[in-house]
Amino acid sequence: MDSAISDARTPARTPLGATADQGFKIVVVGGFGVGKTTLVRSVSEIRPLNTEETMTQAGATVDDIRQVRGKSGTTVAFDFGRISLDARNVLYLFGAPGQERFWFLWDRLFSGTLGAVVLVDTRRIDDSWYAIDRLEHHGTPFIVACNDFGGPVRAGADVREALDLDPQVPLLDCDARSRESGKQVLITLVQHVKNRYADPSARTVLPRQEFV
Repeated sequence: MDSAISDARTPARTPLGATADQGFKIVVVGGFGVGKTTLVRSVSEIRPLNTEETMTQAGATVDDIRQVRGKSGTTVAFDFGRISLDARNVLYLFGAPGQERFWFLWDRLFSGTLGAVVLVDTRRIDDSWYAIDRLEHHGTPFIVACNDFGGPVRAGADVREALDLDPQVPLLDCDARSRESGKQVLITLVQHVKNRYADPSARTVLPRQEFV
């Protein structure tokens, strides 16, 4: 999952305008090696900014790489991408680092976030608990997307039970390498946020946008 593979029919990306009246911040979060960098890279309309560094043998004593043997690089701060909604509104995408030693960055990344995507590798569901816990602590709307690593498919009901998800939290499958699949994940998140704030029992004021 280290490289993004765009759909063959995806049109060439066009340059974005230099200004926007409104920016909406979305964070992609999850465990180590679940495909966060790949997802941001595949959907961004600009060349993404990333802080990916080569993994070394020294890091093997710090990070648990047993389930990500083919991974050669890792994010050490955050990934950043951008998608235009129209001429004046854009989505800013932040991919959070997955290793436990970088979790201290998450609270700052969550500040001012419109919503979040929790990316899950169903072979390692336990790695997603901390992300969900922190998002619930912040009161941040989120959805859960199960990334396809080519292994056995787990039923949605089993994943929902394992993560103890609220019934209102959307759960869907995705392929982080596919731009079309990634776009569907973001559309699902935006719709979820819209529905949440349309509910009179939910907060009626959107979070003030603050960016790292």
